Amino acid sequence: MNVYEVSLETCENADNFLQSSMWGKFKTCFGWNVKAFIINSSPLLVLCRKLAPGFSFAYIPWGPKLPESFSADDRIKTITELSKKLKPFLSRSTVFIRFEPPWFYNDGDTNLENESGLFLSAGFKRAAATVQAPDTVFIDLKPSNEEILSQMKSKWRYNILLAEKKGVQVKNSGVEEIEIFYNLLKETAQRDGIAVHGINYYKKLFELCEKENNLKLRLYTAAHELDTLAAIAVLFRGKEATYLYGASSNNKRNLMAPYALQWQAMQDAKEAGCQSYDLFGIPPNEDPNHPMAGLYRFKTGFGGQIIHRSGSWDYRYKKVFYLLFNTAEALRKKLRDLKKK
Repeated sequence: MNVYEVSLETCENADNFLQSSMWGKFKTCFGWNVKAFIINSSPLLVLCRKLAPGFSFAYIPWGPKLPESFSADDRIKTITELSKKLKPFLSRSTVFIRFEPPWFYNDGDTNLENESGLFLSAGFKRAAATVQAPDTVFIDLKPSNEEILSQMKSKWRYNILLAEKKGVQVKNSGVEEIEIFYNLLKETAQRDGIAVHGINYYKKLFELCEKENNLKLRLYTAAHELDTLAAIAVLFRGKEATYLYGASSNNKRNLMAPYALQWQAMQDAKEAGCQSYDLFGIPPNEDPNHPMAGLYRFKTGFGGQIIHRSGSWDYRYKKVFYLLFNTAEALRKKLRDLKKK
């Protein structure tokens, strides 16, 4: 395996946005040290951050890109070798390197469980908490709009039409309405028991995306009369659109504004040349007791393909210090989960 450190711009055309130069620039604004590499001719973005004075970690979201012909065993062997090859390029204070592999399995595929066993056998440790949700729904945008609608649950089609009938107006608002979006986001966070970033985090993301040629971050809002009821931010990049953030008001929830927003974004993504729409994160299965069970029902109702990635896996360079971090991370996750209930 050949590993070369290169400029961040090399990642501009990476397969997914979490491996792109834009994402690297974005994360540098919030305390991350970003490195870019070429791994056997493919770009790789590595994010590094301090854990505590004298200790840091490295993180690879949705990387590395590997040949589709690789077996699960080939993949784990490659990531193990990559962990060792990257160590000289990282700070001596690096406690571990976290991988979130990009490949995925269809719902019900037992190979996902087999891959977990291979990770453990290779010396990896499953992270106490994931960064990116490993489970999601892909909507195929290649069929006609009528066909896309037909694949949704009937109630979802009804809700889309209901929103239109009741006068919900959806528009591509742009960053000028970021304050409205953020107020809705805070309202959503309070209702659902989730954490959100400060407004400057979202402003910076829009600002950076405006400077890029190969992507566009769109902010959609849905309003009824004088009330803005919901908003979503969707990233259009190459052949894929990704629903990044969503927020809704407690007001007039019977008008089904979030359904209208998603449908408009899907239509615009299709028109822009995107072939798939990633709803970007669901619980791992349909568990009515899961704190985010409502999110699972909402996103899977649009039809599409449910997929699962293997999640976050850590290769430990300093096992004793890693144990301390892992314990603390598990406790933080437990506290966050309790807030959602």
